[in-house]
Amino acid sequence: MQPVFYLFGAFMGVLVFSPGSCVPTVTGLYGETIEVPCNNGNNKPEGLIFTKWKYVKDDGSAGDLLVKQAQKDEATVSATDGYKNRVSIAANSSLMIARGSLTDQRVFTCMVVSFTNLQEYSVEVRVYKKPSDPVIRNKAKELENGKLTKLGDCVVESGNPSANLTWMKNNLPLVDDGKTIIITPTVTKDPVTGLSSTSSSLQYTANKDDMGSQFTCSSKHEMGNQVSSSEIFPIHYPTEKVSLQVVSQSPIREGDNITLKCQADGNPPPTSFNFIIKGKKVTVTGKDVYTLTGVTRDDSGTYKCSLPENDAMESTQIVTVSFLDVSLSPKGNVSKNVNESLVVSLDKNSSTEAKVIWKKDKRIIDKLPSFSNLTYSDAGLYECDVSIEGIRRNFSFRLAVEGKPKITSLTKHRSYDGKHKVLTCEAEGSPKPEVLWNVNGTNEEVTYNNGKATYKLTVVPSKNLTVTCQVTNKLGQEIQEISVFSLFEKPPPKPDMAGYGAGQAKVIVGVVVGLVLAAALVGLIYWLYIKRSRQGSWKTGEKEAGTSEESKKLEENNHKV
Repeated sequence: MQPVFYLFGAFMGVLVFSPGSCVPTVTGLYGETIEVPCNNGNNKPEGLIFTKWKYVKDDGSAGDLLVKQAQKDEATVSATDGYKNRVSIAANSSLMIARGSLTDQRVFTCMVVSFTNLQEYSVEVRVYKKPSDPVIRNKAKELENGKLTKLGDCVVESGNPSANLTWMKNNLPLVDDGKTIIITPTVTKDPVTGLSSTSSSLQYTANKDDMGSQFTCSSKHEMGNQVSSSEIFPIHYPTEKVSLQVVSQSPIREGDNITLKCQADGNPPPTSFNFIIKGKKVTVTGKDVYTLTGVTRDDSGTYKCSLPENDAMESTQIVTVSFLDVSLSPKGNVSKNVNESLVVSLDKNSSTEAKVIWKKDKRIIDKLPSFSNLTYSDAGLYECDVSIEGIRRNFSFRLAVEGKPKITSLTKHRSYDGKHKVLTCEAEGSPKPEVLWNVNGTNEEVTYNNGKATYKLTVVPSKNLTVTCQVTNKLGQEIQEISVFSLFEKPPPKPDMAGYGAGQAKVIVGVVVGLVLAAALVGLIYWLYIKRSRQGSWKTGEKEAGTSEESKKLEENNHKV
């Protein structure tokens, strides 16, 4: 047969048939009104005379409860025992039992009498009581590693039927294995109410992995399941390992404090430790730290900690104190003359390899500057940044390269509009040279960079001028001059030196050729004269020798020729 459900007030009754029996069962709540249905509410046959409720007493005999006549509104209570003031009948002929208790767990029978028939309908009543929430009592103060110890008792009270209890660790059920886990349940009944209280004792063998584990107890009951609050038990076990830590911020620099912390894996932890500071033993009590103040590079080395009762159980750490020593030469303001040399040296000593960055006028340069022959462009601010992890040093020097002024160029040109002439005087020198012109002008411009100065002056010459540019600084001065012609007269044309040289060469060649020809002509005339003279003597047949006067004249004539 299928169960039939009834809802009344705050009570939900379930009508079921017991296995192997034709008697249905209804469930009531302890302390609440129990409704016992009569033939599932179908109890008003044709010709109904009365309805009667009776029950089976504890000794097995029958007892009457009440009778309800069909023609009357009120029922007649016939019970003389504890039901006298607790029973009534509902409009649908259901038996109503107030203040339900465990004594109401019995069989009640509804008898329906009509003119044609008599029917009886029996119902077995069960009363449920939800127990209290589970709690863990008699808790252990601590658990010992590897030792079977009673952890506590889980208890629920005043329930019916009795609850089932389960121990759990980290939400997983514990199973009794008879060795490392032993669970002992106990159920007791209150002799007055008949309600049951259930307890479960747990003996547990803990280990180090149980540190922080949460133990709970759950209650399973027909009226619902409940879980106790969780409990965490300290686990005691001896120290097996120590660990030394350097808790100071890294890197450690000279002047810092070093805090050493020695930790042990035992529980409870040791209260005393030995710290070995570079071979020297220091014992601390009541704490696990030791601090060194204002350390230096000499404090770098090996540090240890151990247990006072067992020096062999120790831990080691190597401590390095970072340091950075740097010196730069030169520094500050440095003044040198142009073309001199300057030696820059950087000495550094550090705990680790240092990183060096050079800058000139805030711009990074490749390497340490070297000056074998200083120029004006070498002047500027030189900065050196030296660093290791956690430490940085900055140095600088400002180099000034000085030299007396020297004019490198003095030129002139006509302006684009042809109305002015622009004079440009370029010079080198440091400190910056001052310029002095011997003429007045406008739009004077001065630029100076890396020891090079450019001075421009715009003039309108009304006549031919000789302009001087004088540049001066504290180291000396220099003057140059330039001819500037009037804008209103054209300057005389310059001789064409190239044409003049070529014409002069031609004249020289002509003179040489003429001299050669003249000499040849004189020689020819002289030869003809001699020849003619000799031919004449031969014609007369006279002796070649003449008078002394004739000879002298002849000789004079020859010389003339």
